[in-house]
Amino acid sequence: MDIARPDIRQKKKRRNLLWSAVGVVAVAGLAVAVSRLKPASPTVDRSTIWTDTVKRGDLTIQVRASTGMLVPREDSIQLIPAQTDATVVRIRVLPGAKVSPDTIIMDLADPQLNQELLNAQLALKGAEADYKSLQATLESTLMDKKTAAAAVDASYSQDKLQAETDKQLFQLGVISGLAYESAKDAADQLTTQHQLSQQQLSVNQQAIAVQLASAQTKIDQAKAQLALYQQQAAALQVRAGISGELAPLDTPVQVGEHVTAGTSVAKVIQLDKLKASLQIPETQAHDIQLGQPAEIDTHNGIVPGHVTRIDPAVLNGTRTVDVSLDGPLPPGAVPQLSVDGEIDLAHLKDVLYVGRPALGNDNSTLSLFKLDPDGKGATRVSVKVGRASVNNIQVLAGLKEGDTVILSDMSRYDNVDHIQLD
Repeated sequence: MDIARPDIRQKKKRRNLLWSAVGVVAVAGLAVAVSRLKPASPTVDRSTIWTDTVKRGDLTIQVRASTGMLVPREDSIQLIPAQTDATVVRIRVLPGAKVSPDTIIMDLADPQLNQELLNAQLALKGAEADYKSLQATLESTLMDKKTAAAAVDASYSQDKLQAETDKQLFQLGVISGLAYESAKDAADQLTTQHQLSQQQLSVNQQAIAVQLASAQTKIDQAKAQLALYQQQAAALQVRAGISGELAPLDTPVQVGEHVTAGTSVAKVIQLDKLKASLQIPETQAHDIQLGQPAEIDTHNGIVPGHVTRIDPAVLNGTRTVDVSLDGPLPPGAVPQLSVDGEIDLAHLKDVLYVGRPALGNDNSTLSLFKLDPDGKGATRVSVKVGRASVNNIQVLAGLKEGDTVILSDMSRYDNVDHIQLD
C-alpha cells in the first residue's frame, strides 16, 4: 500500500520552477548578447575589384575627350563659285576623289557668255582699227605741219644769211643804210615766223599724243573686257584650283541644274590642313585655356597639338574645343575621322596621387576602402582629394604613400566599415 508524501511532490514542483526560471534568464541573456554583436564582415571576391597604390611624384592634370573628329581648318577649304549664270551639263568627279589644281570637276554651259565673248573680240578689233586710222590721219597732218615748218626754216636761214651779208656791205659802205634796214626787218620777221612754226609743231605733236592715248585707252578697255569674258568662259570648266580632296556640298548641284553667278558648285579640302574638333563635357571645360598642349589619338598614331578655340556655346552638355595639330598626320587621317584627345591643364609637382576611383569628384571628400596590412581585408577610411586627371586624382589627406585602396564601385557595402577579401 502506497503512502502519500505531499512534501516530496512540493519539492519536485519547486525544482521544476527553478529550472524554468534559470532557462528563461539564460535565454534572455543570450538574446541580449547576440543583439550586441556586430554583423560579420562581408566577403568580397578579390578578382571583382581593382586597386591602386598611393604614389608621390609629379601629376599632370588632363581632361579627356572620347568624342571628336578631324575637320578641315578654315584656311584649307576652297569653295569654287560659278562665275556666271550657267547650266551644269556634266559632272566629271564625285566627292571623295583626290584632285589636283588642274582637275576638271564639272562642265557648265552659258550661251549668252559665248555671244558676249564674240562681241568683245569684235570690239577689240574695232578699237585697234580705229587707233590705226586715227594714227594715220594724225601723222599725215603732222607731216603737213612739218613741211610748212621746213619751208619757213629755209626762208629764215636764207634771209638771216642775207641780213648778215648786207650788214657787212653796209659797214663797207657798199649799200645804203635804208637797204640794210630793209634786209634786217625781213630777217626779223622770218625769225618770228620760225619761232611760231616750231611752237605750232610742238603743240601739234602733243595733241597727237593725247588723241592716240585716248584711242589706246579704248583698246585697253576692250582688252580688259575680252579678258574677263575669256576668264568666265574658261571657268565654265570648273577646276579644283588646289590639291586635295573633293568634299560634298551641303546642297550638291545636279546635271541640268541652272546655277546663278556666285553659287558654290564645288568644295575642295587640303588634306594636310586638318584640325581636331573635340567635344568636352561642360563640367570639365571650364579649366581649358587657349594654347594648352594636347594629344590627339587618331587610332593610327598620336599627334601633338595645342588648343586654338573654345566654343562658348554649350550643346547637349558639351563644348567644342578645337586643337591645331603640330605634327604630321598619320596615314588614313581624313576629314570626319573619329579621334580621341587629351588636353593638359596643369602640372603638379611632388604630390600624392592615386588612381581615380569609380565614384567621386575632384576637390571633395571620398569614402574608400584601404587594404589592411595583411591584405586579407579592407577598412573604410575618409580621403580628401584635390584635382582630378583622366586616370589619377590628387590625395590631400587620409592616405599616405604606399597605401593601397579599392577603386571599384563599393556602394553596395555602404553599411559596413570593413570587408574580407577572398
